[in-house]
Amino acid sequence: MLREAQVAGMFYERDAPALKKHISRYIIKVENKYKTKGVVVPHAGYIYSGKTAGAVFSSIEIPDLVIILGPNHTGLGKSISVMAEGIWRTPLGDCKINEPMANEIIKNCKFAAKDIYAHLKEHSIEVELPFLQFLKQGFSFVPICLSEPDLNKLSNLAISIADVIKDKEVLLVASTDLTHYEEAKAAEKKDKLILDSIKELNPEKMVKYLYEYDISMCGWMPVYVLLTASKLLGAKEGKIISYTNSGEATGDYEQVVGYGGAVII
Repeated sequence: MLREAQVAGMFYERDAPALKKHISRYIIKVENKYKTKGVVVPHAGYIYSGKTAGAVFSSIEIPDLVIILGPNHTGLGKSISVMAEGIWRTPLGDCKINEPMANEIIKNCKFAAKDIYAHLKEHSIEVELPFLQFLKQGFSFVPICLSEPDLNKLSNLAISIADVIKDKEVLLVASTDLTHYEEAKAAEKKDKLILDSIKELNPEKMVKYLYEYDISMCGWMPVYVLLTASKLLGAKEGKIISYTNSGEATGDYEQVVGYGGAVII
C-alpha cells in the first residue's frame, strides 16, 4: 500500500525544495551527536514546533531503522495499531515500512494489531518523516499509532518492543505535543513536570502529573511506551534539548501549545 502525505501543504510545504529550505532553518550543527535509545519530539506545523523537532533530530545519530510512536487524533482503527507493510510518501520521497520488524512486534505483543485505518489520516507520525529524510537516507520504519490508555497494555507493548529490538540499532521516536491552549507561563509550569519526568525516565510519575494537574499532553501514551522500553534497554536518563511554545511563532502567549524535545541515553 502507498500512503500519500496527508498534511503536506498544511503542516509543512508540499514542494520539496521549499520543504528542504524550511527544514534547514531548524537544523543545528552538533559536533558530538548522541547515540540515543529514543527521542521525544513534537508534531505540530513546522512554523510552530519545527525549532524543537530540528534541535532534537540534529543532536542524534539516526540508525537505519526507526520506530515512530504517535497518538491517534482521529479515533479510527485499532487502539494499538501497527501498520505492517507499505510505503509512506512525503515530498522528500518514499519511506518503506520494515515489515519483518512490524510483524515481529505484532507477534510479540498480544494487544497490538495489524491495522491501516488508524494511520490513514493521522498526522502525528507523518510529520516526523521529513526531518528524518532530510538527515538520513535509506532508513526504514515502523509506525505505531496509540489510543489505548491502559497502562498494562502499554507496558506490554513497551516490553515487546524492547525484546524485539534489544540486539539491534533502532531509534524509538515518541511524537507528542505538551500543554494545549493555556497561558504561556501556566503551560510552562505544567510542562516542566512532564519534562522532569522524562529526565528521570519515570513514566509512572508522568502519568500521575497528567491526572493531578490536568495536563493536556496529547502523546503521553507514546512517551510512556518510549520511557518504559528505553529503561528496559538500559537507558539511564533523559536530556531536554529544547522547549518552546506556539506563542514564539504567533505572538499570542495567552493560548499556547507547548513543545518539548528530549533524547534518552
